[in-house]
Amino acid sequence: MGFRCGIVGLPNVGKSTLFNALTETQAAQAANYPFCTIEPNVGQVAVPDARLDKIAAIAKSAKVIPTQLGFVDIAGLVKGASAGEGLGNQFLGNIREVDAIVHVLRCFEDDDIQHVSNRVDPIADAEVVETELMLADLESLEKRVPAAQKKAIAGDKDAKVLASVLGQALDLLRDGKPARLTEPNGDDEERVFAQAQLLTAKPVLYVCNVAEEDAADGNALSAKVFEKAEAEGAQAVVVSAAIESELVEMPLEDRAEYLTELGLEESGLSRVIRAGYKLLGLQTFFTAGPKESRAWTFPAGAKAPQAAGEIHTDFERGFIRAETIAYDDYISLGGENGAKEAGKLRQEGKDYDVQDGDVMLFKFNV
Repeated sequence: MGFRCGIVGLPNVGKSTLFNALTETQAAQAANYPFCTIEPNVGQVAVPDARLDKIAAIAKSAKVIPTQLGFVDIAGLVKGASAGEGLGNQFLGNIREVDAIVHVLRCFEDDDIQHVSNRVDPIADAEVVETELMLADLESLEKRVPAAQKKAIAGDKDAKVLASVLGQALDLLRDGKPARLTEPNGDDEERVFAQAQLLTAKPVLYVCNVAEEDAADGNALSAKVFEKAEAEGAQAVVVSAAIESELVEMPLEDRAEYLTELGLEESGLSRVIRAGYKLLGLQTFFTAGPKESRAWTFPAGAKAPQAAGEIHTDFERGFIRAETIAYDDYISLGGENGAKEAGKLRQEGKDYDVQDGDVMLFKFNV
């Protein structure tokens, strides 16, 4: 399952710089002028997880393969995007294709870097983007909902479902609230709401891009963003894109010492990934053996067959059972053999709710 986060924000807030650092590439052109990112750049980021390395060491694996999260660097947005201003139409189209929005906000002062509005105000910047997304959703629903309501009155069952759930979303948008506050009633409404691909229905992670000296504790500007995120039930992290760019240029063995000198326990990448996982409701299970140890992403609440399907559709289709060891048991008992001897290797069936950190071996027949 591939999950993608779209990196958005006004021009010159550090989107492309952050993207380059996160993906450890220079795929996106980071330049000090608006719209330097014309096409969305896509990068796959390995998810850092210390558990995988410990599992691989015990299993004596020849290869270690982490799970990945996709990031899309999307062209900068300006006021009026919903009406096609700047690269608005392209921006909105690219947003529809991602699972979550990583909203980069400028929380640093620098006279050498132009701001599109000639002032540094992350809350105002956030509102510009949010307003354009809401206007785009409003335009879409104000056309679709009345038509569905007419069909619903005539007895069309599908139209009745659509009018109910999207009508609720339309009411929220008219009140200045995002569509993600909609509460679908039942599976049919859940399906219709998801298919609508409303921009403001996507979960949001605010990334406060601060100067190097503020990377550890943030500053007054980032504090305001955290207050906003808490009020909305969103996530927020502090990152210095400048530091992340420097880390990319360093040998791996020097990075930990550099972060320690700055008073940081981990890189911005780790913070963004962890927050992104939480935002999307993602968890990780592992497979382990002498050939490879590997991490796999699954949505929280998935049953064993669904998790098996992350490896291959045949595993889900022909699922028989899953040999499962909890992560703590795998580590403390020295791997599969020790867990088996201690009675900690469990045979789980189709109704098993996979837990974060499970080490699994699937049995299937097709």
